[in-house]
Amino acid sequence: MTNYTQGAYPILEKQAIAQDTYSFTLYCPAVAENAKPGQFVHILPKGFGLRRPISIAGIDPEQGTLRLVFAVRGKGTDVLAGLNKGDLMDMIAPLGHGFTLYPEASHAVLVGGGIGVPPMLPLAAYYGAKATAISGFRSFAQVILQADLEACGARTVCCTEDGTAGTVKGFVTAPLEELLTEGADIVYACGPVPMLKAVAQVCGRMGAACEVSLEERMACGIGACLGCATRIRKADGEQFLHVCKDGPVFKAEEVIW
Repeated sequence: MTNYTQGAYPILEKQAIAQDTYSFTLYCPAVAENAKPGQFVHILPKGFGLRRPISIAGIDPEQGTLRLVFAVRGKGTDVLAGLNKGDLMDMIAPLGHGFTLYPEASHAVLVGGGIGVPPMLPLAAYYGAKATAISGFRSFAQVILQADLEACGARTVCCTEDGTAGTVKGFVTAPLEELLTEGADIVYACGPVPMLKAVAQVCGRMGAACEVSLEERMACGIGACLGCATRIRKADGEQFLHVCKDGPVFKAEEVIW
């Protein structure tokens, strides 16, 4: 795990990008220098005792900035969403074990579901035209970051369960299976557990390497408590590992769903 820092970092930009979903750009040079795709930050909302984990959606070491995209899911994230340009975010970052990057890969498939789409953006920036991003949402109101993914050079496939947006009505697994028949060096996925389980099953059946980023409630964010322990299959048997420290990224075949 990369060394992390704690500080209060200024907000340079704030945007509302969908229903109850916001994008923040923070100035934090030390964090941006060390952050990797798939890692997360832990932010303390004012007036609360527990921090909120938020995936990193953009890393710009040259500008010294980090981009965070999150949806309002409760009182804590509602407080964070109320912050504005010039305000400070109390943040510990970067945290966790991120995605494995393969510079020699000719095709990477990035699968994001809902608020699991933001952590796909740094991967799209890394792979560019060698990436295909499959994004899944409930409906048009939740669709985010498709133009951002395209701006990285990635091919985009947008799925909505009700067919109100995108090119596919239904789930991400159908276009994933189609893509895997053409070949892929690596599949990355982040989103709700049922989606991750389905993606892992498709990749397992079709022999595709897959890494998944697990979403889990956590208290400390650094592996000191047991709040985010999850069952992982290793060569020597099952283990309980911390999503915050040992993950959030794991090999799909190791996760005991």
